[in-house]
Amino acid sequence: MASPEDRESSAEPSQPETDAFLAKLQEFHDKRGTNLDPAPKVGNRHVNLKKLYDRVTRDGGYDAVSDTKAQKLAWRRIGQEFNLGPKDAPTIAFTLKTAYYKNLAAFEITEFHKREPPPKEILEDVSAKGGNLLARTLDNYRPAHGRDSMTLGGDGDDDDTQHTPDRMDIDDATASGRATRGLRQAPPQRQLFQSDMSAARQTRQQTSYTSPAPGGANGIYGANGVTSALANYEPRPPLPLTLRPVTTPANNYEGFKAHQKSIRDLALARMSRTQPVQTKGMMLPGTGFPGPMIYTRTLLALQSGILAEQEYALHHLVKISHERGDKYRFDSFPGLAEALIEKVLEVGPLVYDIDLNVAYSEDAMLADDNALDGINGTRGLIEKLKIQLPMKLTDRMQTEDFATKLTLINEASLVLRNMVMLEENAQFLATLPTVRDLLIILLNLPHSSAIIEMQQYALETAEQLTGFFPSNPEDPLFTSLLAFIDSDDRATILTALHSICRMGIRIDQYVRLEGVPIRTVQKMCEWMLVEDEELRSACLDFLYLYTAAPDNVETLLHNADVAGLVKQLTRLLLHAARVDDTKPAAKMTSKPSVSATPAEDAPIPKISQDLIDQLLVYDEPERSSQWLRSCFEEDTFGEITQIALWQAYQIPFAPYGNQRPLLPAKDFITNVSNTFTNASAQVMNGNPPRFVIKGIKARAVPVDPKGRQYMRCLWHNEDDSECGDFALWPKHMWEHVVSNHLNTRRGEDGKYDFTGAAEEKVTCRWAGCKRFDAPREAADPFTVGMHVKTHLPDSSERAYQRSKHNHSKEAEEGGVQSLATTSWQTRITPVDERSEAAGLPLISVLVLRNLARNLPKTASALKPGAEDLVWQVFAPVRDQIYFVMAYNFTLREYLPSLNKAIDAARKVEPAE
Repeated sequence: MASPEDRESSAEPSQPETDAFLAKLQEFHDKRGTNLDPAPKVGNRHVNLKKLYDRVTRDGGYDAVSDTKAQKLAWRRIGQEFNLGPKDAPTIAFTLKTAYYKNLAAFEITEFHKREPPPKEILEDVSAKGGNLLARTLDNYRPAHGRDSMTLGGDGDDDDTQHTPDRMDIDDATASGRATRGLRQAPPQRQLFQSDMSAARQTRQQTSYTSPAPGGANGIYGANGVTSALANYEPRPPLPLTLRPVTTPANNYEGFKAHQKSIRDLALARMSRTQPVQTKGMMLPGTGFPGPMIYTRTLLALQSGILAEQEYALHHLVKISHERGDKYRFDSFPGLAEALIEKVLEVGPLVYDIDLNVAYSEDAMLADDNALDGINGTRGLIEKLKIQLPMKLTDRMQTEDFATKLTLINEASLVLRNMVMLEENAQFLATLPTVRDLLIILLNLPHSSAIIEMQQYALETAEQLTGFFPSNPEDPLFTSLLAFIDSDDRATILTALHSICRMGIRIDQYVRLEGVPIRTVQKMCEWMLVEDEELRSACLDFLYLYTAAPDNVETLLHNADVAGLVKQLTRLLLHAARVDDTKPAAKMTSKPSVSATPAEDAPIPKISQDLIDQLLVYDEPERSSQWLRSCFEEDTFGEITQIALWQAYQIPFAPYGNQRPLLPAKDFITNVSNTFTNASAQVMNGNPPRFVIKGIKARAVPVDPKGRQYMRCLWHNEDDSECGDFALWPKHMWEHVVSNHLNTRRGEDGKYDFTGAAEEKVTCRWAGCKRFDAPREAADPFTVGMHVKTHLPDSSERAYQRSKHNHSKEAEEGGVQSLATTSWQTRITPVDERSEAAGLPLISVLVLRNLARNLPKTASALKPGAEDLVWQVFAPVRDQIYFVMAYNFTLREYLPSLNKAIDAARKVEPAE
């Protein structure tokens, strides 16, 4: 069975690719003077030459596939992949091979191997048996002739090649006439004519006359004639051949080897050379014992101190630590970590001209001032380095010896860096005191471009190891990492911050960052304004640990803008938040109760004349679709009766039926499903049955074709019923109230004339307004009309144009759905794989909580008159915090504790 890769590779190419390939192949054969069969037939199917070429060249080409030793039965497998039939596999394989040989072999040598193909006399004009086309020339290749050179069913495998048998069974009635792979039957015996080899004449006594038998041919042949002689003829026995045995490696290996040795010895003797030393029975280098495994070999080479061996070891260790870092562990190879550390410590002679050795006894420490304490760690290491005079390192040119040593040191540092990425290796190195000394030495080397690579490896190594080291303000490693925050390189700053923040993260201790320079803290607050998420995250991690101590908050309060920092942290509470318009699950899944008002009884909005004029522009059925979108929206549990829907459509458009005919009722109901994908016409069982449309509901307010919402007129009539008309703009709504409810008409100049109704007293009936209660406080229509403007948005001309522009812009961006639907918009900030809060919002709320808890504990907050210090800092952002608490469900577990800390801080009593 073909593998998935073979099945994928044998997929049919597209027709344009096949046509282009055949055109190029035809051009090649025309230049070569050979014939091309564009669709050769193998078995009962035609083969796609493009597909066959891609399949064979994927395995290396014709020679690679036809090589018997390398690709056994390869042509048979290709035939099976092309589904050429399971029967007579050898014949199909050879036919497929011949088709490729005649049509594609020379093209493959030219295009795939980029070489000159052999002439057609020794390629296309001869049989496809064998391979090695790339090495075939007129000098080294002689095509075979005769019947023995032709094969039937061969596929390049000598073991399966069958020579064409002699067709001696043509008289056999059961012969099928085609070659098979079954057992061959012995051909029927034939008695061939041979001339009589006896004497030319016979005596009269030996000759006898026999009368011809009846029915003989012309009376010549009889029962005792020539026919009987031929039937009794027996050929001469074959003469025995004289054979000489030939010594070959197959039949006599020892003899052949001795013969070849005698030939070499004779040749050496003739050339007056001494015979080679006899090594029989000796174990020569590289033979017999295979030697240690590569891991042990590199360890021994690194420990040998030989430069060439260390080059070999570090070259392989870099590759092993990069590719097999998850399997390569220090505890499995004792001495490997120490050997790498000693190799990196060779940087001492290159920079300070001192030998940095590791001593494991007090006597060795006393004997060498520059020795490192391998048992307890070296004390005062930075002071020892400061008294050393660094060598002058030239950045432009170095000696070959310096460059070679520095390359090996960098490779050893890289191996340590790669291996500590595995936590087990990091735990192992954290137990070695010399590793801490090594990091301190590398991080305090003098600045030079020659050692930047080594220091970067040291920083990345420290990032993985500091999690196992406790934080201490007097720790030389801690102070060395703080110095790198003043660097100008972003990667260096990030790595140093990560290393500092990891200190004590895996051990059971209270993490406190003390002794941090004030300038470093100020940089953390300044970098919070940089639009760099990774840098902000590192600064927030630092500030979270730093603000955990009240003393640090006191320092921050006097040397940084804490109020500005709190504002920036509050803004980050919604960093990378995405707006979710999904309604709450309870509202989404809850079905209306049985006692609720049926959906079909919900009032259908009455559209204004302005909207009618806009819809009359469309022809049916688009007009009905636009009306449906304006007055209805999709709802899973909504429904409305078909008759109510049809009547609601007829009311506004029936007066225009002569000029703009309406859509028939049947087509209108069908168009509802075309307009709303989830709407469907259904028949509800009952007496009588109800014909409804499910999946839609009436909008609270209509929208125009651009998705802009209309305003509802909330004026109450005398019978306390609501007007229910709609207007698109506040200006139009005011004109509707003045004209229809205050009964004021326009004058000839187009303005409303309030002088004629000055004696009339009216009241405001907008949404139950009680400004002019009748009859005591009733006013004239002008006063009430001006008052109505207070119920509407700004209706000035400038505000009208501005609202018109904004309304149109929102409609273009959001469409009908965004403006016409009211949903619960939540802000979802980043979460981790466990759906818990993560990222900048989480760290920001933790830093804010530290500030709210520790500000009251500072000395400044305990002074008289500083009771509202926390409130002064958090009051400007309190509304934003409440907004995040209401709409950001991701941080709802952390924001209540922040608000509780803010409220508790206001109750702190000042000190006496």
